[in-house]
Amino acid sequence: MTQDSDFQAHAPLDPDAVPETGAQPVDDAPPSVPGRSLAALLRGGVLAMFRLSVERSAARVGLVSLVFGAVFLTLMGRLASFALFPDDPVTASARRAEAGGTTQIRPDIIDRNGEILATDIRTVSVFAEPKNIYDKDEAVELLTAVLPEINARDLREKLSSKKGFVWVKREITPRQQVEVHRLGIPGVGFLPDHKRVYPNGTAAAHILGVTNLDNVGIAGIEKYIDRQGLRDLTSLGFVEKSADMAPVQLSIDLRAQHAVRDELAWGMEHYRAKAAAGLILDVTTGEVIALASLPDFDPNEPKDALDPDRINRMNVGVYEMGSTFKAMTLAMALDSGKFNVNSTFDTRGGVLHWGRQKIHEYHGTNRVITMPEVFTHSSNIGSAKMALGIGVPGHKAFLKKMGLLDRLRTELPESAEPIIPPRWTEINTITIAFGHGLAVAPLQASAAVAAIANGGFLMTPTFLKRTEAEAREKATQVLSAQTSEAMRYIMRLNATEGSAKKAAIPYYYVGGKTGTAEKVIRGRYVKNRLFTTFMAAAPMDKPKYLFVTIMDEPQAVAAESGSYATAAWNSGVVTGRVIARVAPILGLPPQFEPPAKPFPLMVKLGAYHVNQVDGR
Repeated sequence: MTQDSDFQAHAPLDPDAVPETGAQPVDDAPPSVPGRSLAALLRGGVLAMFRLSVERSAARVGLVSLVFGAVFLTLMGRLASFALFPDDPVTASARRAEAGGTTQIRPDIIDRNGEILATDIRTVSVFAEPKNIYDKDEAVELLTAVLPEINARDLREKLSSKKGFVWVKREITPRQQVEVHRLGIPGVGFLPDHKRVYPNGTAAAHILGVTNLDNVGIAGIEKYIDRQGLRDLTSLGFVEKSADMAPVQLSIDLRAQHAVRDELAWGMEHYRAKAAAGLILDVTTGEVIALASLPDFDPNEPKDALDPDRINRMNVGVYEMGSTFKAMTLAMALDSGKFNVNSTFDTRGGVLHWGRQKIHEYHGTNRVITMPEVFTHSSNIGSAKMALGIGVPGHKAFLKKMGLLDRLRTELPESAEPIIPPRWTEINTITIAFGHGLAVAPLQASAAVAAIANGGFLMTPTFLKRTEAEAREKATQVLSAQTSEAMRYIMRLNATEGSAKKAAIPYYYVGGKTGTAEKVIRGRYVKNRLFTTFMAAAPMDKPKYLFVTIMDEPQAVAAESGSYATAAWNSGVVTGRVIARVAPILGLPPQFEPPAKPFPLMVKLGAYHVNQVDGR
């Protein structure tokens, strides 16, 4: 039986077919077929590849793998060319597209009441492709005429470079975009961009921080947001617009923030101070309600933030806090059990001799005084004797427990390390007891005073809104409730008959403490260059807010201070103005009648002058 040779070579075989009588089985592929044309062989090879037999599957897989391999090699080669040949026009296009995606989209920042503090607006930026600009001098002349803030020499250098892509101007206005577009310069174009804006200008500048031209946070809460993974979310494509992210809600009250800054500006001018700063801290939650430091800056003009005189003095500066530290010393003494509110201290003579050192009183009484009087008369000798009674190890342990020997960490990336004596001896304990020899950030000291006032719970200050329950979960009890009541009573007494009278605003039951420290200049204390502090809490029967003011080198205003430049006459006055202005804003109700039995334990113990503050 005669068979067609082509059919014999290429027809699919049926393994179940029964061969005709006398016919021989046909081989799958004879070794050679004489007389076949080249076209027939190629056609047969292609058809064979698509046979359904298992034997041919390996060849089909091999062909597909070869095709995919070629595709991947081509892509890898192109990527390599992007890196090795930056002048490639394809590379320039790719980089142009990449540049459009580098501007980071950011969430809004709002205050505790929902007011916008920072937001993004859509804008455009101008770019150029130097290889496509033929008359560079003309391009420079035209562009600088429309965008006069551009430096012509810098732009000419950019356009003369061999780069495939350069920025001409970031974040231009719609009017500028129209004018540049009308120029019709080949090789000049626009890319979508985002600009960070701060509608309230300088308000809360040190808290908010700033972003760079790529909208990346480089200071303050803006930097904190990036550290929480914003850039990763953006790069993975999860964020395409600000609405994709929930706003970041701060603890700040914008109304109080404006008031604090305004009063600080008044005080800085009135007392001719070099700088001033202040804050309001919620002692029940640790929330920072307001914080301002002057001189400040407008985050819409971030270059101003680089001025070293515009630092956040509440968080970055470290200072000897003066007599406000006596609150720590009294709290330590009371909590130790070695002293009580009726303990007495001999300050006769007005001088404490310790080796070759002499500790003087500022306004000495030259008599034996009670513990509350140590506070109201701001006695250095009484404070020193308390600290010596606790001892150096106990003193250091207490200050560490109060968070005063370690760097304070908050959401703000900027913070300062305390300056601690390298060798802590008894003379260091003596001077630190009344506020010299240990420098800390004012925000750090404020957190410790808040713990004294709120029942003994130390809370790390936060710039994010949180509830009292959330705060208590993270708080550490560092003092007993009894010690806290005694300190509240003593602070209130200081407002009625001590140095805190200037901030004793009627109807708000204020208590507090002044602090005046001589500044250290080139290793020496300078008497006429002072750093003053005032800390006040209200209401003292159940404190809600702590108000703090600091002033750097205030001057005496003779008409009202009698040539004094100490804290009561400047920081105290400013603090009183702040309380009077913001208490109604913050919902702090006036108390037209004194609170009933605010300090029951002090009454029971018969504390010094308790009838002056008890409210009975």
